[in-house]
Amino acid sequence: MQALWMIAGSFFFATMAVCVKFASQWFNPSELVFYRGAIGMLLLWAIARYQKQSLATQYPWMHTWRSVIGVFSLGAWFYSIGFLPLATSMTLNYMSSVWVAAFLIGGALITWNPKQAGGSPMGQGALVLTVLMGFAGVVLMLRPTIAQNQLFAGLIGLISGLTAAFAYMQVMALGKIGEPETRTVFYFAAGSAVGGAIGMAFEGISPWNWAHAVWLVPIAVLAAVGQLCMTRAYSRGPTLVVASLQYFGLVFGAIYSVTLFGDHIELLGWIGMALIVASGIAATVLRARAAPNAPAEEH
Repeated sequence: MQALWMIAGSFFFATMAVCVKFASQWFNPSELVFYRGAIGMLLLWAIARYQKQSLATQYPWMHTWRSVIGVFSLGAWFYSIGFLPLATSMTLNYMSSVWVAAFLIGGALITWNPKQAGGSPMGQGALVLTVLMGFAGVVLMLRPTIAQNQLFAGLIGLISGLTAAFAYMQVMALGKIGEPETRTVFYFAAGSAVGGAIGMAFEGISPWNWAHAVWLVPIAVLAAVGQLCMTRAYSRGPTLVVASLQYFGLVFGAIYSVTLFGDHIELLGWIGMALIVASGIAATVLRARAAPNAPAEEH
């Protein structure tokens, strides 16, 4: 049953990305971030009240830092969705697990003391191979699937995965000090509303049309429901199995990309996507060994 919760969560996040893709025709990324945050904040407030969970926190600056990084990552991802094939954009965002593995390697190199026995960074061979496989997948996927005029959006999509990794590490830190996930997600939604509003001051506000605005509500609702499904899966199932199943989101994204948007992905693109999925699962397994009680990732 826990596996089904994770697969359902992945489906909801992939469907949210579809709504973002449609909405990006009429709204800029800052507006999408704002509405996702504002509507999501109301939903999470209601959920917190239902769970009788206080939203007061003793760590406002940690939530602020997590929100700043997370909002930047979310905005970058929404931007890339508007310009790239959906499957490509989602795959680049799911690179966050590979980036976390790269950070672990960097941390081992920085803290390694050759005068001390053991702990050699050469022992990080599995992580190194995981990272190399992930970036090989990026090269294979981007070359055949991105036109020259989409290279900038591809770079932004890659940055979204990088900053998502930073945000996730901050979420892990909040989890270690005992912050409930509902509270953490609520403050991220609040930060998204604030960050989106600031972005709108620079990007402007699109003309309002109810036929177009209909896409805004499901973006927030699907994100909230997807996060709740993933949280339920992590709380009741084996971490390694459940965490690996999040990559079903890329399967759903690829199906949407081909069937709804008519995107053509060449063989090298599919091979690159498979490499990224494999490296992401491997990175998730290796990370779970180091942090077995890590919270759910957000997409």
